[in-house]
Amino acid sequence: MRKLIFTALLLGTALTGFSQEKAMTSDEKSTFKKEVVSTTKDIKTLSTDFVQYKNMSFMSKEIESKGQMQLSIPNKLLWKYTSPFAYSIAFADNKITINDQGKKNKIDIGNNKKFAKINTLIVGSISGNMFDEKEFTITYFKNKNRRIAKLVPLSKEIAQYISEIVLYFDEGQNTVSEVKLIEPSADYTRIVFSNKKINSKLDEKAFTN
Repeated sequence: MRKLIFTALLLGTALTGFSQEKAMTSDEKSTFKKEVVSTTKDIKTLSTDFVQYKNMSFMSKEIESKGQMQLSIPNKLLWKYTSPFAYSIAFADNKITINDQGKKNKIDIGNNKKFAKINTLIVGSISGNMFDEKEFTITYFKNKNRRIAKLVPLSKEIAQYISEIVLYFDEGQNTVSEVKLIEPSADYTRIVFSNKKINSKLDEKAFTN
């Protein structure tokens, strides 16, 4: 009974959220894409704080993590978690380096097309440079405060991990303010960005983790 009530509440929340979204018109979609592409093409580096919420069906509460992210175009990316524990993962030079409280592990992704695609996907998600209709089925929406792009991967390699990516752009901003990564199981990860700095100087040594 409790599970049934919980499911009904979730469904009600989802329907309420959906009803607040409205599909963009062709002109709105065209303007939105042009604005985002115009902004993202000039991004060389991006740094931001983030809060990550992991939602899993078997847990009653979301798992919350905090940290900082650094991005250097085209393919260097660092996620540095500071709470609830210290953990970082860096993508650079076709390698993934994981630093788990001082214990390091390195994975070579140079010959792994799957990991290469996932890295490109993550970088694109953060910068907002993802409007590739050869790779995604894309639909565009808006609500009172945000513009929203929903991307369904066409690649089977990606779709087995991520069934949909939702990018949220706050009003007046052309870079992503929130990313939602939905898994085939319907579990999802939601990442909210704040204190963004574009094209500030980054310490390249950070990407060696």
